[in-house]
Amino acid sequence: MRRLTVGLALLSSLVSWPWLAGHAGSDPNAARAGSRGTNILIVGVDSRSGLSAAEKRRLHVGGEGCDCTDVMMLVHLSEDQRRASIVSIPRDSYVEYATPEGAATPPRRGKINAAFKIGGGPLAVRTVEKATGLHIDHYLETGFTGFEQAVDNLGGATVCTDKPLKDENSGLDITEGSHRIDGNGALRYARARHIDRPGDLGRVRRQQRLLADMLEDLTARGALAGPVSAASTAHKLLTSVRTDERTGLDDLVRIGWSLGRLSADRTEFATVPISHFDHRVPGVGSTLLWHKARSRALWDALRADRPITGDIRILPVPETRAETDPARIAVRVDDATVAKALRRSKFVVTDTSASAPAVRPQGPAVITYPVGREADAATLAAALPGAQQRASSRTDAVFEVAVGSEPVAVRTVTYDRNVADGAPVTADDLRCTDPARAHRHR
Repeated sequence: MRRLTVGLALLSSLVSWPWLAGHAGSDPNAARAGSRGTNILIVGVDSRSGLSAAEKRRLHVGGEGCDCTDVMMLVHLSEDQRRASIVSIPRDSYVEYATPEGAATPPRRGKINAAFKIGGGPLAVRTVEKATGLHIDHYLETGFTGFEQAVDNLGGATVCTDKPLKDENSGLDITEGSHRIDGNGALRYARARHIDRPGDLGRVRRQQRLLADMLEDLTARGALAGPVSAASTAHKLLTSVRTDERTGLDDLVRIGWSLGRLSADRTEFATVPISHFDHRVPGVGSTLLWHKARSRALWDALRADRPITGDIRILPVPETRAETDPARIAVRVDDATVAKALRRSKFVVTDTSASAPAVRPQGPAVITYPVGREADAATLAAALPGAQQRASSRTDAVFEVAVGSEPVAVRTVTYDRNVADGAPVTADDLRCTDPARAHRHR
């Protein structure tokens, strides 16, 4: 019976192939919601239910699960099937839950990941719809073992890093470079929260990189090249992913085939813009508050079926952008005026002008920075255009600015974590640049 069902689903998908070009979604409610295109909600559930002690050790998921969503991505396929926009919704987003069906209780607020614990997938979907104003057409859900199995069934994944990544909590431990990983390694990579750029936004960006590279790999292997190959891939996915009653194999075939036709510059990734990264709520804890204007612009763009990259309403472009946080850069400056100006950009400044030389050395200001802090040196140099940079083997992690004979113009730099970790970008900006160097790694 199972084979017959799969066969009929494959047949229906093949028969409906020409219908792909103009279809906006399988649910008629999408049109009534005033949005164009198709919206799919993908969630990963943090649950240890049913896992043996050995499985927990293998998956590196010890401790108590929250029975909530650990990963949440909203995928928007444009009406013309020529663009995909994938938006990550951080698990700690503070939102108002949708009211469970049949409940007469007043609306509650809390972290968006707890909507699943309260009312399962249906409430998670309705809560996302309430928070974003978008209609969700399809829903996909998986757990730890399901995610591992899905990656293995789809042939593994490639990840890359410009520095070693190690996180004891998730079990991630990979060296610099590109790595071909299996489902277990992908789970560790996707769950790591305690590495460089700690917290959810850095982790979410890694999840986006993982998805971008998997899509590229599936496309390169022809796994989404047409209805037949897409059907085979969708069938593999259904062995480890749960769907809602509106989403069947034929829907997954259409979605997969649409994604397989897209070039990397037509696949966008973003994270919901945040205004407060540590909003404390009694009984809830530390939460994330969405940036009202920017997140509204994001959802408006998706509702109107517009690209999200390059939209300054979602991501205003500052005059001078800092790639790293000035508040984490300690600087000693031998000029009082320059020291005062750098403080306005939130650099941690010590004024050493009392010991400055009576005669300034010829030339521009010189930034001396500790080896390994090149990114922070670039941030300081952005505030001091024209300054020279010199690496030093010093170990105190302090930057030095020595003002020379030439005038110094100090620019105010702006650091925005949304830019550093969640700005709308295309898959071109996220993917591994040298997958040919990938080697096997668990």
